[in-house]
Amino acid sequence: MDAETIARLNALNRAFYQITAADFDQTRTAPWPGWQTLLPLLSTPLSVLDVACGNGRFGVFLFERLGTNVTYYGVDSNPELLSFAETALSGHAAHLELRDVLSEPLPSGTYDLVVLFGMLHHIPGHENRREFMRALATRVAPGGLLVFTAWRFYEYERFRQRIVPFPPEWRVEPGDYLLDWRRGTRALRYCHYVDDQEHAALIQVTGLREVLTYRADGHSGDVNRYSVLKRET
Repeated sequence: MDAETIARLNALNRAFYQITAADFDQTRTAPWPGWQTLLPLLSTPLSVLDVACGNGRFGVFLFERLGTNVTYYGVDSNPELLSFAETALSGHAAHLELRDVLSEPLPSGTYDLVVLFGMLHHIPGHENRREFMRALATRVAPGGLLVFTAWRFYEYERFRQRIVPFPPEWRVEPGDYLLDWRRGTRALRYCHYVDDQEHAALIQVTGLREVLTYRADGHSGDVNRYSVLKRET
């Protein structure tokens, strides 16, 4: 994918979250059901890097389930969502940072748990997604876990009905779509459908070992595919 198209798609998604941040916060407060499956794999003390943390609800989930012996680092490119996260995580060992990880490096250091929820489909360009997964893997401490999800929206008619054609001059790749947003203010977002073949390739480039994969979340209970990867000690 060429640099101009990448810039357009990233700008589109930044604008989308600026428009919809308040709606996202109001409608996305409950933990994802799929997170519950992760709990038996986690132990404290636990350091966590939550990439594209949004309103911080995964951090809230961890503190409620695992107690205070968690150190949580959340990064997101949207200041309004980070403000909601700061309120939600007040009183906990939470460190939040405004950072656009598509144009800036990931935070330094390594963590017991690195998570990427609800963002992979927003990364434009096949090779960019591979490089991003490689970068995430470098932030996993020995014995630690990398958990990521792929939103399998294209498999469901209700999401395919929201697809809007790209302008003809945009040079996108197979699996790239524009989806409209129908809650509150109308807006468009760029989403990429990661199929099983690409999902496997993304795991491979990390150099980590997959210890668990499963489907969860959404009305049907399976809209996200989770992969839990481990860095061996």
